[in-house]
Amino acid sequence: MILNDFEQKILSAIQNGMPMSRTPYQDLSKKIGTTVEELLAILRQWQTDGKIRRLGAVVNHFRIGYGAGAMVVWHVPEDRLDSVGKLFVSFTNVSHVYLRPAKKQWPYNLYTMVHASDIEELETKIETMSRQSRITEFRALKTVKELKKVPPAYIVEQ
Repeated sequence: MILNDFEQKILSAIQNGMPMSRTPYQDLSKKIGTTVEELLAILRQWQTDGKIRRLGAVVNHFRIGYGAGAMVVWHVPEDRLDSVGKLFVSFTNVSHVYLRPAKKQWPYNLYTMVHASDIEELETKIETMSRQSRITEFRALKTVKELKKVPPAYIVEQ
């Protein structure tokens, strides 16, 4: 992807996250030296072109009261992947749902990130997901410590 100087300036501004304000796009446009309309037009064009998929928040679940989390891996029959994936997406405490190829030594093919206020609530939520999906073969890889949660850097300031 080749970006002109102005586009590099935009990417540099958004790669570190959105401003924590009520007017993040206005704040960004001032920082970049453009209008909100021009900034939004470029971001929409990037999305249309496939340069970006989406622009969204990276939530620190621990800071908003979710003290427990787990990557739950599920062994879902191939013919039920779509329906179970859609069910898991509907749970408000699930932030990610991924499909991965299963391996002989690791049969899990659907991955979910589940959040809760404490371990007891986390286990209850996972059991509810299992019961509603009728998927009983799973593992909950509980979060022990978050080691890194920063956005990737595409433009390095000199």
